[in-house]
Amino acid sequence: MWIDTVKRGPMLRQVRGPGTLVPEQIRWITNVTAGRVERILVEPGTPVEPETVLLELSNPDVQLEALEAQRQLAVAEAEYLNRKATLETQMLANQSAAATVEAEYLDAQRRAEASAELAEKGLIADLEAKQMRERAAELEKRHVIEGKRVDVSTQTISAQLAVQRAQIERLRAIAEFREGHVQSMQVVAGAKGIVQELPLEVGQWAAPGTTLAKVVEPGRLKAELRIPETQAKDVTVGQRASIDTRNGIVEGHVVRVDPAVQQGTVTVEARLDGPLPRGARPDLSVDGTIEIERLTDVLFVGRPAYGQGESTVGIFRLGPDGDEASRVQVRLGRASVNTIEVVGGLDEGDRVILSDMSSWDAVDRIRLD
Repeated sequence: MWIDTVKRGPMLRQVRGPGTLVPEQIRWITNVTAGRVERILVEPGTPVEPETVLLELSNPDVQLEALEAQRQLAVAEAEYLNRKATLETQMLANQSAAATVEAEYLDAQRRAEASAELAEKGLIADLEAKQMRERAAELEKRHVIEGKRVDVSTQTISAQLAVQRAQIERLRAIAEFREGHVQSMQVVAGAKGIVQELPLEVGQWAAPGTTLAKVVEPGRLKAELRIPETQAKDVTVGQRASIDTRNGIVEGHVVRVDPAVQQGTVTVEARLDGPLPRGARPDLSVDGTIEIERLTDVLFVGRPAYGQGESTVGIFRLGPDGDEASRVQVRLGRASVNTIEVVGGLDEGDRVILSDMSSWDAVDRIRLD
């Protein structure tokens, strides 16, 4: 029979729950494109660097898509060069025509000026001078038009070549994307750590999005504790925690409390502040104790087998001689793992039975042998 004495003094409120050690950072490596596993180069538990190749995949369709993308890019680049040469040739022809018209215009302007002087002296007819002036005016208009044609041609060349360059950049991006698919056939770790899982075997077909491997950092672990939902209401971020790894106790603190309840428990994550003991590894079973608060100068007793916090229960209190016990109604307050606050019904120094006394629910007094 478990008997305890009611005490007064400081009481440490704690909650306890089982859990496991999990990595703080997990890198899931998934398949970018479909492929068949050809070779597996590492095994679970192998330390790897970011560039370490874990396994090799193969898919002829991926190679063909990459080659087709490269071909389309090469065709677009050749079309760009041909288009550029054609447009530059047209521009040179327009510039040549503009230069010819300009020369003709300047010559006609000089002849018109000379004809005007001769007409004033009566050496030529006024009609001939007028024809020379009209010829100069016509060539002036053609000169302006040819200049505008050259400007429009220059702007058109820039716009058309810009469209071609945009097309080339688009095809280059597609080619690089396809080449990335080819490179993804060599599956690398991508991070420094230890390979925890390699679920595929040689010859298996992996669809896009399939998990190929899991890489973890073994030195950075946290504890995921499963606290009963009735005790988790007082757990908050920042509270101290002690994690028992069966090979040592590591101090830590609460960093996350899951808002959902699963199978009667609440998941609480605790980050480990101290160094890990030897043998600590992912998925290791642990026990965690979280410190809720420290109460000063309260009446408390060992936690009864059937008593819950903030409730009233019947407890057998021993008499002065210790050979009899009477049932008394006790109001319980805040609870801890092994102790519970007494709000009323008991005094300091009272001795009570904490064992399961449900077999004597029908009686209010028992004799102890």
